[in-house]
Amino acid sequence: MCPQGSEQHPETRLAKRTFGLERSAIREMFDLAQQYDDDDLVHLEIGEPDFDTPAHITEAATTAAEGGATHYTSNAGLPELRAAIADDITSEHRYDPDANVIVTAGAMEALSLAFLTLVDPGDEVIVPTPAWPNYRTQTAMVGGEYVEVPLDREQGFALDTERLAASINDDTALVLLTTPSNPTGQVYDRDAIARIVSTAAAHDAVVVADEVYKDLVYDTTATAVADATDHPEHVVTLGSCSKTYAMTGWRVGWFAAPEPVVDAATKFHESVVACAPSVSQHAALAALTGDQAPIEEMYEAFRRRRDLLVDLVDALPTVTCPRPEGAFYAFLDVSSVDADSMTISKRLLDEHGVVTAPGVGFGADVDDHLRVSFATDEDRLTEGFERIGQFLEAEGV
Repeated sequence: MCPQGSEQHPETRLAKRTFGLERSAIREMFDLAQQYDDDDLVHLEIGEPDFDTPAHITEAATTAAEGGATHYTSNAGLPELRAAIADDITSEHRYDPDANVIVTAGAMEALSLAFLTLVDPGDEVIVPTPAWPNYRTQTAMVGGEYVEVPLDREQGFALDTERLAASINDDTALVLLTTPSNPTGQVYDRDAIARIVSTAAAHDAVVVADEVYKDLVYDTTATAVADATDHPEHVVTLGSCSKTYAMTGWRVGWFAAPEPVVDAATKFHESVVACAPSVSQHAALAALTGDQAPIEEMYEAFRRRRDLLVDLVDALPTVTCPRPEGAFYAFLDVSSVDADSMTISKRLLDEHGVVTAPGVGFGADVDDHLRVSFATDEDRLTEGFERIGQFLEAEGV
């Protein structure tokens, strides 16, 4: 017997959990765009740097492969890479590279390890929204209860410690903090982070710190969640080479946590991937410890694009967004348009050739927003906003 809901292919047996999963609205728009035979599409939907991986990183991978580094590593990853990760992720709280760090197949696998290790069916996962859609999917995969805590748009989606702390209780397993934020680019205040971790610790919950954008901060200084608290034993830190080093396809991330959590997570990691790709691990080591000049050049390009985006948004009289403090996203308030966000995104694609991510994918209460990425060159970014402006003008707003 197949679960109820599989009417289209009744002969196919699927696990019941598959029917609780939804596609990401980001990926839905990405896939729709692939159906258009149009090289002139402006892609603002995917959070991927448009730069190639810096040469010294690919050269390190080539050297490693040619030298025979094409075999399994230890489950936890190359010792020298774990040491480099421990040096990179925090400045005040020290993770032991041997006991507290796992090299993962991207930050997505690291996130899965957190859910598999720490969430039982029925446990609550508290997420301040708007938030990356993957958190909802991962919660459903382990049978957890996804609890959205909407942040105040009038406050620029700043971390609302009162509202978030009030949502944490003895049924809470995880609290997700993403700083800088995807999709808003907001960087959370150190004192606010400390308050949330303290509240989570009082209820024996764990804060998962998604810090994949920590090196892309423009106006302030980002504080590592584990550095901001007196309860680092209640923090799991996730990171990745993907965004900072333009290495999305290399699939290298990390999971850093107290030793008992790492010991448990390693069992899942071993059973799912055995180890992160060995050649990619050598590339990641070169990224973290090698020449940082190309990385700084990419960072400065993102900063210029952020500044350009702020000007482009200001030029649209009926659209606003919080000033992105980090990452490479802006979360546009398009409530002046009389349509839901998926309809707006599809019309922008179909009628104007610009691809955006619908706000509904990031939270139930932000269906009047769009996420755009400024991880593209300035000319295409300008062209994309000109097309958005043409859409708004046609709508009479």
